[in-house]
Order: sequence, then structure tokens, then C-alpha cells
Amino acid sequence: MRPAQWAAIGIALIAVVVIVVGYGQVPWIALLLAFSFGTYGLAKNRVGGSVDAVTGLTLETAWLTPVAAVMLVWVGVTGGLTMGSAGPAHAVLLSLAGVVTAVPLLFFAAGARRAPLSLIGLLQFLTPILQFLTGAFILHEDMPPERWVGFSLVWVALVVLSVDSVLNARRRRGVADVAEIA
Repeated sequence: MRPAQWAAIGIALIAVVVIVVGYGQVPWIALLLAFSFGTYGLAKNRVGGSVDAVTGLTLETAWLTPVAAVMLVWVGVTGGLTMGSAGPAHAVLLSLAGVVTAVPLLFFAAGARRAPLSLIGLLQFLTPILQFLTGAFILHEDMPPERWVGFSLVWVALVVLSVDSVLNARRRRGVADVAEIA
């Protein structure tokens, strides 16, 4: 990794520390989700070149089917299963949940094969940013100063990462142009 990329990671880490201190405890679920999505993006990027999107999704589904089966049995035993008990429209919506989940995953897999890992990492910030904006401006959630500071630091990290990526791409393009001329 380039120095600017390390700087962006450092700034983002400071943002997490600011938010954790303001929150008063470590947000384990949020951190676990962030690392799991990051790991998923890394795996998709590394394996994506050798496996097409449909095959990759098929493999993911095969690996997760036993886990899903256990969860389905557990939810059924605990009385939380609602398939068929809330009317036909509800059953249709539940049945379509797989398709609604699979289509974006196929698009993500196809895109991850073609994009550099740094871009995939940058795109992983879109969901939390949109959630933040929804909470702050649509749902009017309480926004203490540490959240604003943390959010601002994340944006600074994203700007550093973006500028570095653009400059690096221009440098590589310039080197390729010089090599082509020679």
C-alpha cells in the first residue's frame, strides 16, 4: 500500500476511536459488519478473476446452505417461522427475498472482478454514509459532536484515498504512455 492509503486508514481509525469514546463502549456489531463486508470484498476481488459471478454465487450458496438450514430449523422450532401463516402476499414476498438478494450479489460479483480492490473498499463506505445521512437528516436522530467529528474524519480519509487513487492512476497512465512512445 502507498503512504496516502496508510494515512487514510489511520484517519479512519481515529474516526472509529472518536466515535467509540463518544458512544461509551465498543460497537462490536458495527465493527464486525464492517470487517465482514471488507473480507467479503477482498475474497470477491481475489477469487473473482478465476470464477464468474454465477459460479461464485453458486459456491457461496453451497457453503452457506447448511448454516441457513440450521437457522431455518431453529426459527421454526422457536415459533418465529411465518411462511404461509400471514397470507399469500406475505408468502410471495418471502419467496422473492432470495431473488432480491441474489441479483445485487451477482452485480457486485461481476463488478468486483473488474474493479481494483481500492475502489471496492471505497464503495464499501457508501452504505454506512447513506445510513448516516438517513438517520441524521430524514429520521432526525440525535447527533452529538463526536458523531459529526467521526463522520467528518471518515470523509477526510475518503478524500485522501480518492485523491491518491486518481494521482496514482494518472501516474500509471503517464508511464504507460511514455512506454508506448518508446
